[in-house]
Amino acid sequence: MPNRERVATLVALVEEGMLIDALHEFYAEDAQSQDNQDPPLQGRQRLIANAQHLLRSVRGLRVRAADWMLDGDRTRIRWIYEFTGHDGRRHRQEEVARQRWRGDRIVEEHTQYEPAAAAAADPSLHAA
Repeated sequence: MPNRERVATLVALVEEGMLIDALHEFYAEDAQSQDNQDPPLQGRQRLIANAQHLLRSVRGLRVRAADWMLDGDRTRIRWIYEFTGHDGRRHRQEEVARQRWRGDRIVEEHTQYEPAAAAAADPSLHAA
């Protein structure tokens, strides 16, 4: 079960722009993540590949946690993403991630956000 310091470290790493490092450090090898009602992605390597695709699809990405909470082996983080497209357009998106941890690693994650807002930023973001 994670402690507050562990979750705070995850948040800090993502806010520093080190998304891939955060996946390596905080997600279990067998982790799965599901966006909205999409089929879940299985395995840390698949999650990393998806994040790499996202990073290639934009010129810039800033992420901050608006708030987060820890309750036993569960966390909830409200992320705010600020994307800059290759065309220079900017887009803001909020996402709520609910995670279940096994020990000090995330094993399940379900994120919810407005799909139309994500598609407006870049239609290819969810093609991976």
